Amino acid sequence: MSALICGSFAFDNIMVFQGRFKDHILPEQVHILNVSFLVPDMRREFGGCAGNIAYNLQLLGGDGAPMGTVGADFAPYADWMDVQGVSRAYLQTVEHAFTAQAYITTDQDDNQITAFHPGAMNEAHRCRVDDAAGVTLGMVSPDGRQGMIEHAEQFAEAGIPFIFDPGQGMPMFDGDDLNRFADQASYLAFNDYEAKLMTERTGKSIEELAKGVRAVIVTRVGEGSDIYADDKVYRIPAAPVTRLADPTGCGDAYRAGLIHGLQQGMDWETIGRVAGLMGAIKIEHAGTQNHRFSRAEFEARFKVAYGRDL
Repeated sequence: MSALICGSFAFDNIMVFQGRFKDHILPEQVHILNVSFLVPDMRREFGGCAGNIAYNLQLLGGDGAPMGTVGADFAPYADWMDVQGVSRAYLQTVEHAFTAQAYITTDQDDNQITAFHPGAMNEAHRCRVDDAAGVTLGMVSPDGRQGMIEHAEQFAEAGIPFIFDPGQGMPMFDGDDLNRFADQASYLAFNDYEAKLMTERTGKSIEELAKGVRAVIVTRVGEGSDIYADDKVYRIPAAPVTRLADPTGCGDAYRAGLIHGLQQGMDWETIGRVAGLMGAIKIEHAGTQNHRFSRAEFEARFKVAYGRDL
């Protein structure tokens, strides 16, 4: 079973301000806001949902490839993908654009100011699902709005089951859009906040949504996840973590575990645990693609976390 992961690629530029924003942004002066922050610490990470999911799936030994649009500045990311063994077969370069960029500044109180430039991501609809051969499982993750709409339609028309994972793209869609995605998809994946938005905008409860798909998966940060399938709810406990370094990308790591579990024909209790352990491993590392493990290490940790063999 080969997975096609439609979604974004991005450079995450992460900066640390050694002070506190509140000491420099005066509430009574926000109408003439003009501030500058010295950020001596900065790192650039490879990110984007499709890139992150594909990286994690590769770690698990899964079969799949990402699909998305990137800019003329993508060369360092491309080199990284080649080293990691992640396919670039279904990436298209938009020559006049930058790869999507996030500029994130964090202060000493862990407050963040983020600017996001979508760049080439806005051209995601240039990619077509039928450009890829042998696809038996799809994913529509956050990307350009038109790209998400068209890729969902293309999976549905091709009869390919797919996971709809709106993530931070949720604000782009109204209730009609989301109901259409739910009708087309085979699986729905949200965090708990996104699940609430989904129910509010569609007018359907999670249980009602689950009746129209094979499963609805809801992650609940440190409380594990719930999987609504087979007319029941599987309560998946959180995997223990050794340290909390960076939550960014944990959802993508979880979704790679979800894809891998589906590819391997695992039951939902096992799929949820594999996915949860992926998120736990990711949160222990800064950045979205800096964690590594062997299959043996993963299986050993799975047994420690859940008290049974994988």
